[in-house]
Order: sequence, then C-alpha cells, then structure tokens
Amino acid sequence: MNRILYIIGLCALALPVWGAEEIVLQTGFRLPADRHEVDGASIRIYCGDGVTEMALSLVASVETVETPALPAPAAAPVSPAPEAEPVKPPAVHLTPAALAETLTPAALAQSVARKYSLPPAFVAGVMRAESGFNPVALSPKGAIGLMQLMPGTARVLGVDPKKPAENADGGARYLRDLLERYEDRPDQVLLALAAYNAGTAAVDRYHGVPPYRETREYILRVLKAWNPPPVATKDPPGPSQ
Repeated sequence: MNRILYIIGLCALALPVWGAEEIVLQTGFRLPADRHEVDGASIRIYCGDGVTEMALSLVASVETVETPALPAPAAAPVSPAPEAEPVKPPAVHLTPAALAETLTPAALAQSVARKYSLPPAFVAGVMRAESGFNPVALSPKGAIGLMQLMPGTARVLGVDPKKPAENADGGARYLRDLLERYEDRPDQVLLALAAYNAGTAAVDRYHGVPPYRETREYILRVLKAWNPPPVATKDPPGPSQ
C-alpha cells in the first residue's frame, strides 16, 4: 500500500533561530522549515532532524523567512549593559494526527485515499454521499462524521469517529477492506458500496446489491461524483441557408 510518511521533528526548542522558510498550507496553517524539496506531486519539508512528506496540492505557498541580524556591539563602550536574551519563536511539534486535523475534508479524502491506494475521487464521492463533507454529521441511525461510521464499526476499526482525521482514515480503510472482500466479483465496486451503506449481511442475504431504494440511490450518487457525466455542449450553428 502507498502510504504518506510522516516523520515529525519540526523545529525543536533546542534550535536557536527560525527556519529559513515557512510552508503555508491551503488551510492557512504555517509550518517552519529549513528547506523543502518537490518530488512530482509530493513535497518534503525539512526542519531540524525531521522531515514531513505530504501532497503538493495541500501547500498554498512557500515563503522565505529572513533571520534578523544581531546588532553590532558599540565601539569601546564605557559601561556596556548586558544584552537581553533574544526571544525564541515558539516551537512547532506536530504529530501526524495533529497535522491531519488541519486539513480540509477534501484534503483528508485525498490523504487517506493515497494511504490505502484508492482513487481520491472515489473516496471523496463516498464522503460526499455519506455526510456532505460535514465532520459533525449525525444520522438518525447514529452514524457519525465525514464517512458516517457507526459507533460499533468505529470500535472495530480502532478509531474515534468524532475526530475527522481518524474518521476519514477508518472509513477509507473499511472501504478498502470491502473492496478486497468482493475482489473476485465482476461487480466488486457496486457490492463494496452496497455493503458500506447497508452492511455485508444485506449483501450476503440478497447475493448482490440489496433491493433497497436508499442503497441503490446511494450507489448512484457515489458513482456520479466519482465519474461525472460530460458537460453537454451545443453544436455550433450551421451555415445560414
């Protein structure tokens, strides 16, 4: 499985100066950095002994930070006063989970899709159909969050459904597991979506997609979001007669 690797060690307190750069995420969050490297669709951010790798699409800009020069000592001071200790910037130390919580729902969908080798548009389609990208959505049946995990399913997956990053991760992992469950079936994707919506027991009972209107409409919503129909264009007017 392709995974986004996070090895966090961003600007520990022992570092004496600011990083040379600031990486500005699409969410507005800023990460100090010594330098960065772009590798295709990914960016690696170096700071101190740590490196963070993420999708380049999550970065809004890279800004250069100039370290202020220390004032030159006065010539032959009579009674030099002790210099004040320079104020150090607050250290930034983010865990992978904390970094993920700064992402937008669309960026979360992209991140977990890459982690579990799923098409990002497919995961985003499920997230849109389930919760409308709402991290606090609560269904009448008790499903929670972005990809609408039931509390029991969340416990089995070992995630907190009230935390968007964990919820999205658990939902994508469950979707991946369902695709693997039906990988020998020609209608693999339809069965996985039906099981995500109605449960594997319903799919087993009907030996296919259950005849539930809600489930069938749900599958159509996901497929349309994943592969939207082409926009119709008008033919140019013919030559006048």
